[in-house]
Amino acid sequence: MSTISTRKTILIVPLDWGLGHATRDIPLIHELLNAGCNVVIAAEGKHAALLQQEFPELTILPLPGYRIEYAQKGWFFGLKIIQQIPKILNAIRYEQEWLRKIVVEHHIDAVISDNRFGLYHDKIPTVFISHQLLIKQPFGPLMDKVLQSLNYRYIRRYSACWIPDYADTHNLSGVLGHPSKLPPNTTYLGCLSRFEDRPDVTQQYDLLVLISGPEPQRSNLEKMILDQITDLPISALIVSGKPGMPEKKQITPRVQQVNHMNAKELNEAMLASGMVLSRSGYTTLMDLIKLNKKAILVPTPGQSEQEYLGKFLMKKGYFYNVPQHLFGLKTALDAAKHFEFKSFGHAQDMEQYKGVVKKFVEDLRKD
Repeated sequence: MSTISTRKTILIVPLDWGLGHATRDIPLIHELLNAGCNVVIAAEGKHAALLQQEFPELTILPLPGYRIEYAQKGWFFGLKIIQQIPKILNAIRYEQEWLRKIVVEHHIDAVISDNRFGLYHDKIPTVFISHQLLIKQPFGPLMDKVLQSLNYRYIRRYSACWIPDYADTHNLSGVLGHPSKLPPNTTYLGCLSRFEDRPDVTQQYDLLVLISGPEPQRSNLEKMILDQITDLPISALIVSGKPGMPEKKQITPRVQQVNHMNAKELNEAMLASGMVLSRSGYTTLMDLIKLNKKAILVPTPGQSEQEYLGKFLMKKGYFYNVPQHLFGLKTALDAAKHFEFKSFGHAQDMEQYKGVVKKFVEDLRKD
């Protein structure tokens, strides 16, 4: 059992880009707590609400996110992000100043930053988590290299880089997490999912629809699904991805809609579904492979990373992918029935991240 003298305080800070960064940090937080660490979280808004729901006993410090605004039309997505680079750089400078104060005030021993660039420190260990070392965007390979260079400039300021994926060819992120040159002190975490597979759950739904991501595209997909699902002879559960709003609706006798589910409820719903329809957000992909679920992916329009992952994973045979502008629910379901889904080849490694966290804590206690 840990004693007070060996108990380390770890600060965890997820990026505020969708809820995926917050949800994929949940298993890391559990593992740090199991290792006897104190955990402090920094977040705001729906990310803070989600993590407070999962960990009501933990301190959550208010820290402004990057607060990215998104384009209404998918093809303006990349340009809209580039226009906000000055705002992002200001946020990075602010979080760097903020961290200096928080480390002293809360006696922080180490920091785990999930894709936030300004949380490095010269006096304590800091870890940068990302599956996207090569940043995909719609302006071509030259801009890919420019952004990768900027990305690495920040990552090298951290003590270590953790990639939530596998090192070999059986991987989820493709070239995003396996560029030709890696940052120093890089470790692959394996799959990082808060969910657990169970063989005793019986099927309740033909289809589970997980709607997520930034507005307005979240609402756009939700409207498409609601407009099309009522005419289909299927049982379905639609999760709208709006935490803090516990509303339920019965759309038809066999179709129910809920705004949000906690981790346990969502885990059960995924296991109880024959097929999942979702965005190709990276955390969702890790959840799907952890539970060995068949899925239809509809990437967020304009998000080059999601579009790349959808195509890459369909080519691998893991999931069926369709772009939103070509999406029709009935057509997608019919196509998925004839798609030859392959099982992801790392079932034996689903807890690989636990060993990484254990070693990280052991090294902290040696200092």
